[in-house]
Amino acid sequence: MNLTLRIWRQAGPEDKGRMVTYQVEEISPDMSFLEMLDVLNERLTLAGEEPVAFDHDCREGICGMCGMMINGNAHGPQRGTTACQLHMRQFTDGDTIDIEPWRARAFPVVKDLVVNRNAFDRIIAGGGFVTAPTGSAPEAHAAPVAKADADAAFESAACIGCGACVAACPNGSGMLFTAAKVTQLSLLPQGQPERYTRVIGMVDSHDDAGFGGCTNAGECTVVCPKGIPLHTIGRLNRDYLAATAKHTPRS
Repeated sequence: MNLTLRIWRQAGPEDKGRMVTYQVEEISPDMSFLEMLDVLNERLTLAGEEPVAFDHDCREGICGMCGMMINGNAHGPQRGTTACQLHMRQFTDGDTIDIEPWRARAFPVVKDLVVNRNAFDRIIAGGGFVTAPTGSAPEAHAAPVAKADADAAFESAACIGCGACVAACPNGSGMLFTAAKVTQLSLLPQGQPERYTRVIGMVDSHDDAGFGGCTNAGECTVVCPKGIPLHTIGRLNRDYLAATAKHTPRS
């Protein structure tokens, strides 16, 4: 395939960015989207030009590093798929593809398609962990967990922290990510001792990081590559209401 790429180029956080047009030829439909960008970067490097900066690591849809907007869609046109697992067969010969970084106040652009997602780390630092000492690993069935709770916790734990939910949200909210990280612990016995201080700390960290508020637009769940459902935010809200009634926020 021969394609026209319009890519956001920005030299640094304080620099003004712009869309730059590139032509790529003889792209195999079996290539992944990132492999197509690798081909472009190889050609740019051979021509003495600056390659396009983009985040990537595992290229297996696990790490969440490869987030980018592709034709206005977080991770591209195929639902339930990260950009690294998106294949060029989703496009046709002659297409023009717009490629941009995540757009959110909490995710400032570092360079080109790379954004700083440290705000997610600050949310986790607000309470996304278990500090209660548990000693050695217990026998697997020592603490029975209802299957519905185990399934829901696993569903939330599938979140890879890619940031697509934030990029797609009209408010730039990170509430789906926060809800997933809260509920994966609140549904299990190990998470109970800190259940209410956790939700307060993580929601406060979310707001302090500059994310917008959730208005249940639902765009987050549409683009989530792991299919985290919208009712996960409902679980967080229930815990938060109970927490504010029972506990004092952390200082």
